[in-house]
Amino acid sequence: MTSDHQPDNADYMGEDSLTLDANAVAGMMYEIFGSEMTVVTHRCAHCGNRAQVGTLRAYCVGGPGVVLRCSVCAEIVIRMMRRADGSHLVDARGATYFRM
Repeated sequence: MTSDHQPDNADYMGEDSLTLDANAVAGMMYEIFGSEMTVVTHRCAHCGNRAQVGTLRAYCVGGPGVVLRCSVCAEIVIRMMRRADGSHLVDARGATYFRM
């Protein structure tokens, strides 16, 4: 850890004005999963944190893809991308489970 309590991970983007919580992409998650996902409990595969999906930190909001990082360890939990044909690609290997 550095003195400002950010992980010593070179890929860590930190929290700034461009970072939102996953509630910012609730509509996209509803399109993909067909239910309200921000209140669903997940477990981070990296640090074991259990929390609602809405607590994940969202990056690249507004583009074709979104990265959701754990609010505790800052590792990637979910990647979502809207394809040109309207379908979605989802990589959720950073979550051990989703309790729905």
